[in-house]
Amino acid sequence: MWDQLIKLVPDSDLTLQQQLRQSIVAAILNGHIPIDRALPSSRELARHLKIARNTVVLSYQNLVDDGYLCTRERSGYYVDKQILEGRVETRQVSVIESEKSPDWISRYKRNPSKLRNIIKPGDWRKYKYPFIYGQPDQNLFPLNDWRDCCRQSLKAGDIFSTGSDRFDLDDSVLIEQIQTRLLPRRGVWAKPEQILVTLGAQNALYLIASLLTDRTSTVGVEDPGYPDARNIFSVMRSQVVPIPIDEQGIVPDDILSQCDCVYVTPSHQSPTTVTMPMERRTALLERAAESDFLFIEDDYESETNFIGNPTPALKSLDRHDRVIYLGSLSKTLAPGLRLGYMVGPVEFIHEVRALRRLMMRHPPANNQRSIALFLARGHHDALIYRQNRIYRERWQVMVDALADHMPETYQIPTFGGSAFWIRGQKNLDAAELQNVARKQGVLIEPGEVYFNSPNPPRNYFRLGFSSIPVERIEPGIRKLSELIQQQLG
Repeated sequence: MWDQLIKLVPDSDLTLQQQLRQSIVAAILNGHIPIDRALPSSRELARHLKIARNTVVLSYQNLVDDGYLCTRERSGYYVDKQILEGRVETRQVSVIESEKSPDWISRYKRNPSKLRNIIKPGDWRKYKYPFIYGQPDQNLFPLNDWRDCCRQSLKAGDIFSTGSDRFDLDDSVLIEQIQTRLLPRRGVWAKPEQILVTLGAQNALYLIASLLTDRTSTVGVEDPGYPDARNIFSVMRSQVVPIPIDEQGIVPDDILSQCDCVYVTPSHQSPTTVTMPMERRTALLERAAESDFLFIEDDYESETNFIGNPTPALKSLDRHDRVIYLGSLSKTLAPGLRLGYMVGPVEFIHEVRALRRLMMRHPPANNQRSIALFLARGHHDALIYRQNRIYRERWQVMVDALADHMPETYQIPTFGGSAFWIRGQKNLDAAELQNVARKQGVLIEPGEVYFNSPNPPRNYFRLGFSSIPVERIEPGIRKLSELIQQQLG
């Protein structure tokens, strides 16, 4: 029985003592150890598992302290029956299909699963040439510094602070760091009451769409543009209208005057990487004031600027409070941390804070404090410097490789970023190319999902370089070029 219940893995991240405890706890809670049956003695179990007896003794004692085991004099260790009290005794019910079963499809008021979206393979790290976008290089992340910040946030004073119910408030240390450390890098100055922490930029977009749009609203989105923004506004049943993109970003089209909100990515337009010049930004802000619409600025790659002087955020030029600014730490820290922030007028942040409280109260306070410490100690600025130095090297290798193997298919990003937008020949099918290339160890992202059209062009694709080693870039581009030539005949 114990061979089945206890599995110890030598190269696990957990210690043998932690693994043993975890196995015994699982066996107790799953009802696999009878209450009236003694566990093996520490000497017997240690010999059976081929581990030190002291490891078993410490595990048993820890489980006694936590109420999982109890001792009986001269009899040994037993499951403490009190740990199993309060559990409903029942058998698993088998669900059967019948006329009494609900028709779930007819009950859905929205169908988000039907929307076109970006799909990334979960095992992308296994591929030799992962030209995938939006995944920071894990080798650049200062793991020890991050661990120290996490440990600090778990100290007694901090854990009592972050563990208490904050209702709708954010971590004051993090708000201060966003206000004084992150926003000034983009030329944005804000009061603490103008800042709200979110679970990434997508969560911020959903909050904004929920608060500002409905069936009667018209929302302008860049075309091509970020699919999740288009999909979020579509889920809210807003009328989504495409705004064309040129070499300077979103075009000051007359259709802007019909919009209530316009979603823009002016620093590095997603996906074309175009950077909007100051003249265009000023003209758009004047148009917004004249026609009474709002901008939602997604500064998703605000820190990845390593060519020339970065252009200030659109929000930094906003004199009439018509720009809601979105920032995120996904591209520098890690996408899985899910931390972003928005900046807007005090009255707007007050209302969106109340809406966020209905959804989640606030993002996890311990994560906020860990990130706040990471920012305050300068680790984030050091990480940005290190990333930009490495990304610039990869960017230059990408430029040279594309010039050699795929000339006239791309436009060089003006202020850096971490991806190239490729326009292949008209008869190229990027989706088919993706399937063929994947079998050869090359990952690319077809571009049709970025277009707001039922029949989007199929000859565009995106090449990210944030997670591919520099020495693999040129061979990967060469192999991709060969596959394109094979498809085109």
